[in-house]
Amino acid sequence: MSDRLERLLAAAVPEVCPAAVALIAVHGTVTAAAAVGELVRYTDAVPGGTRDGDSDGGRDTGAGGPGTLAADRPSARRDSVFDLASVSKLCTTAVVLSLAEEGLLDLDEPVRTWIPGADPRITLRRLLTHTAGLTPTRRIDLELPQAGPDERMAAMLGTPVTGPVGGPYLYSDVGMVMAGRIAELAASAPLDALVRARITDVLGLPGTGYRPVGGGGRAERVAATEFKPERPGPGCVRGEVHDETAHALGGVAGHAGLFAPADDLLAFGEALRLGGGAMLSPASVAEMTRDQGAEGAAFRHGLGVRIGDPGIVGPLSGAYGHSGFTGTSLVVDPARGLTVVLLTNAVHPVRGRPGMRELRCAVAAEALRHVA
Repeated sequence: MSDRLERLLAAAVPEVCPAAVALIAVHGTVTAAAAVGELVRYTDAVPGGTRDGDSDGGRDTGAGGPGTLAADRPSARRDSVFDLASVSKLCTTAVVLSLAEEGLLDLDEPVRTWIPGADPRITLRRLLTHTAGLTPTRRIDLELPQAGPDERMAAMLGTPVTGPVGGPYLYSDVGMVMAGRIAELAASAPLDALVRARITDVLGLPGTGYRPVGGGGRAERVAATEFKPERPGPGCVRGEVHDETAHALGGVAGHAGLFAPADDLLAFGEALRLGGGAMLSPASVAEMTRDQGAEGAAFRHGLGVRIGDPGIVGPLSGAYGHSGFTGTSLVVDPARGLTVVLLTNAVHPVRGRPGMRELRCAVAAEALRHVA
């Protein structure tokens, strides 16, 4: 069945994404795996024009990804590393829940315990369900262009509530940044160290982490993302986080920043499917994946996870997981014993490519065939 999955990805490359890696596991056994495309296809982004060839140094201005073709275009492999974007939120949530298990955090305690001056109605539970009334995003890099990560983090934590607290659902990167910082304060350790100690080390995920540039050779295995001429260095972003806010905060933040290969993300998903493994208790996973009653979304919401999100689960009704802006997703379906990983760099060299939702749902539909 890997041939079917490979054909599905190949039909989307390079129009939807220059590179894609997908894994399907049934009860822990990988039943299909495919890696298609090129980790680096473009050196820049060029608006307009038409396709005039696929030779080195030519222009490729097809749908969604105009740019100058790179001379060296390494092929995607199963162990290639991708910027997970908002899939990182699942790891932040797992860290928070592990601290709650130890009594270092209380999901329903006002966060002003850790962040003086915070709105007293905000709790970790509301941050993790996106019902804290916080704005979706905040371009702190543009607000404070000369500031360092610490000053920018302080400003992020001071973001005022602008919406109703307690609902309806309002997706907020700001809220997840706050949740990650609270974890740091409660554990007296930086978030990257917490993710390493509480997730990647205990689950054995050697390829997962923040800031892969210079990290044991991982940078050359990383898929490139968007062309950002304002950042130093040549070409498209590669080996540093795509998300502007996470980048402005030093590359480590509660909402984005993690990089991982497909097998690592699959192992993380399998740990959740099996009740937490060495990472979390079954009770914590049950609470994480329970419908928390957030209203106003196109799906149900647990703690940090989306339940039945039509944009990623396709026909896997009841499955949970998360997607990432760069074109990534993790779907876990305990009822069917399925874990599905899709990693792409759909923002390379520009964002806004059509077809990503359709690709995610097609991979989920293919996964269903494996248990039908």
